[in-house]
Order: sequence, then C-alpha cells, then structure tokens
Amino acid sequence: MQNPTLLIFIALYLLSTLAVGWWAARRVKTAADFVVAGKNLPMFIAACALFATWFGSETVMGASSEFISHGVLGVIEDPMGAALCLFLSGLLIARPLYKRNLYTFSDFFRLRYNRRTELVSALFMVPSYFSWIAAQLIALAVILQAICGLDKVYGVLICTTLVLGYTYVGGMWSVTITEFVQTIAIIIGLTFLAVKLVLQVGGFGVMREAAPKDFFQFWPEARPVPILHWVAAWMTIGLGSIPQQDVFQRVMAARTERASVNACYTSSFMYLSVAALPLIIAYCGRMLYPELSEGDEAQMMIPYLVLQHTGLWTQILFFGALLSAILSTCSGAMLAPATVIGENLIKPLYGRLSDAQLLRIMRLSVVGVAVVTGAMALMRNNIYELVGESSAFSLVSLFTPLLAGLYWKRSTASGAMASMIAGIVVWALASQWSASYEGQLEGEETLLAQMAQVPAMLYGFAASIVAMVGVSLLTPHQPQENQWHSESTPEEAS
Repeated sequence: MQNPTLLIFIALYLLSTLAVGWWAARRVKTAADFVVAGKNLPMFIAACALFATWFGSETVMGASSEFISHGVLGVIEDPMGAALCLFLSGLLIARPLYKRNLYTFSDFFRLRYNRRTELVSALFMVPSYFSWIAAQLIALAVILQAICGLDKVYGVLICTTLVLGYTYVGGMWSVTITEFVQTIAIIIGLTFLAVKLVLQVGGFGVMREAAPKDFFQFWPEARPVPILHWVAAWMTIGLGSIPQQDVFQRVMAARTERASVNACYTSSFMYLSVAALPLIIAYCGRMLYPELSEGDEAQMMIPYLVLQHTGLWTQILFFGALLSAILSTCSGAMLAPATVIGENLIKPLYGRLSDAQLLRIMRLSVVGVAVVTGAMALMRNNIYELVGESSAFSLVSLFTPLLAGLYWKRSTASGAMASMIAGIVVWALASQWSASYEGQLEGEETLLAQMAQVPAMLYGFAASIVAMVGVSLLTPHQPQENQWHSESTPEEAS
C-alpha cells in the first residue's frame, strides 16, 4: 500500500476533474452539443482535444514499453504514426467535411453513396473501438494497481463505472474541457520527471553510449519483409485512424473551418514533441531498472519511476493528470461508437426522432459500449496490441471508401461496399494464414515464407483499393452519388 496521503490527494484530483466534466455538461442541451460540442471550440482547445485523442495509456505506457524493448523502430506506429494521422486529417478531411452538418463518418457515407453503405460502414466502425477502449481501461487498472495494489478486476470495474458516468452526462463538452486541463498538467509532470531522470543517469551523452546496437535506428533493414513491416507501422494509426469517429468529432468541434484545419496541424506538432518525453523517461528507467524492461512489466516502468524518484506533490500531479487524461481519452473513445450506434444504426429504424430522443439513445448506447469493452479489458493485457488491432480494422475497411468518396468522383456505392467487405475478409484470412505459419518459416527465403511474413493488414488494404477501383469502374453512377460533389463549394472541391 502506498502513502495514504497520495491516495487521498489523487482521489480528490480525480473528483475535481469529474466536477469539471459535470460543470461542462451544463452546455449539453442538444445532440449536437453532446456529439461535437456545438461546433464552438476555440482552435487551441480543439488542438488539445485532438492531441489527447491517443495521448494516454498508448503513448505513456504502451509506446514507452515498446521503445525500451525495440528502440526507435518499435515506436513508428505511435507516436510517429499518430502524429502523421493528425497532420493528414488537417490536410485531407477537415476542410471538405467541416461545412457539412455531420455527426459521424457514416453520415458522409450516406450522403456520398447511399443508406446501405452508411449501415455497413457503421457496422464496421463500431467494433473497431472495442479494443481501443479496452486498452484504456487496462491502463487505468494498471495505474491503480501501481498506486494502491488494487487487483486488476476491481480496477477495471471501478474505471469502467467512472468513465461510463463521465461520458453519459457530459459528451464532447466534458471530454474537451477536461482534456484541455489535463494536457497542461501532464506536460508539466512529464517534463519535470524527464529532466530529473536525464540528469540522474548522466545526461544524453551517457544515454547514447548505453544504447544497444541499432537502438536508435530509424530505417529498417534493406529487405522486403522488414520494409513492409516498417510501412505497415506508419499506416496502422497514420492512415487507419483517419476514418475513426473520435478524430472526426474533435475535428468537427472547432469553431471555424480554419480553426479545424489549424487544430489538426497544431496537435500533430504537439503529439510528436510531447510524446518524446515518456520515451526519454522510459529509456532512463531501462538504464536504472533493467529488470523491468521485459514483458508486460515494461508497461509499469513509468508509474514505478514516478513512485521511486519523485516527491509527494509530483506524484499527485503526475498520477492525477495521467489518470484523468486516460479517463478523458477513454470517454471520447466510448462516445464515438455510441454516436454511430445512435445516429446511423438506431435512428434510421425509427424514421423521425426528436433531438431529445436521439440524445437519449446515444447516452444509452454509451452504456452498451461500456459493458462490452469492460468485459474485453478483463480478458486481455497488452495495451499496444489492442490499439494496433483497432486501427488496422478501420484501415482495411473504411479508409479507401472515405478517401475515394472525397477525391474520386467516379467512385460508386457498389465500389465502396466491395471495398469494405473485401478489405475485412482478406485481412481476416491473411491474419489466419500468417498465424498458422508463425515460427515455422522464420529465416526461410522462399516466396511462401516471404508472403507469410507480410503484415496481414497490407493484404487487406490492397484488396480494399482493388475492389474500390474495379467495382466502381464496372458499375454506373447513381444520382445520389453525384450529390456530394454537386453540392460542394469551390473551397470544398479543392
């Protein structure tokens, strides 16, 4: 059991964060307030919300453990791929989508293609969040275990209940306001800890000399399979998270189109720079405590360092901010599929719904998402793997029809449907095939061995592109499929 004073102050810190969330919830009067904060966020607050999309368990605990185990090549997916995703969101989707009155990406699929495509895209999007949310709940439970020795099962149950209440009440307003506060707190805490540990181990020169061979290598080996794995790491979050609902909601919540685009670029820079801090901290921990550098224990490195190398007030600041940041990240992640369930799966079944009824359905959907993801968190442990699964799912199913719908007028609803289905099916088959050969063909140079070692999501991504292009060229346009481009302004078309 840790210092009781620490536990009391962290509890108070969390309660104050929840109070801020409840205070922000007073602004939630309509479904638009719940989903996109009434499209009224200033640029910097929107940027902090985008920055906080993944800056929680994945970066502070998941990516840092990968870094100390595999070096720079282990963190291409995150934080580098995540920063790429935020930059490309500003470049590719913020401007053409902002002026439309959309709650979800599936709304775009309905306007650009048809209702059937909307339904299928929603069915693919919702489960893509389950692994991601489960990863956040595991991280929260791990931190509670580090602080007070609480068993993982109880930690997951407590955290799921907290996040559920937090999300049910406040929606995007609570998420963004608390994320803004926690972004400032976590940056201060990480900076202080990084400076202290770098000085303790002797500076960056000593750190560089202590690194294993090729630890800071950025480029992969000049062989096909390592290069393809490197490319896949960039694509997993870098492209796969572009069509994800939590990113979309934060992009759409900005006050103006220009603020939306600039928020994406600002958050990309913030993510790439601030995310270096937990990597530096974890590397110092690797030097100080090499026994904690292997397996799932590596995820506990930074919490352990905070407890061993900082005073009470720094511990309160760090753990309070980290727990609250993950709570906010998890809250936004729960809100995303719940929004899609309400807007694109349930609302069409009832024809016309009042705004109050839609808001109620979305809140009830949050409850269902919390139950499913809480159960997943009880059965899994590895944070980094769970996040990778989530982004790969949306990459092979949703990325191609989204970009084709925005930038290729010849794309059709049939092509979009074929793209989504082909991507998922080929990805699933390739994953099963690769798993069946795992360990059997390692080191072999035959064509079969090389193909079995290619990341499964690359097969799925290629299949989605081929299906999109081939089927679109073979099927005629429908009037609704031209509606999106005919209604676009010159700015959107560009």
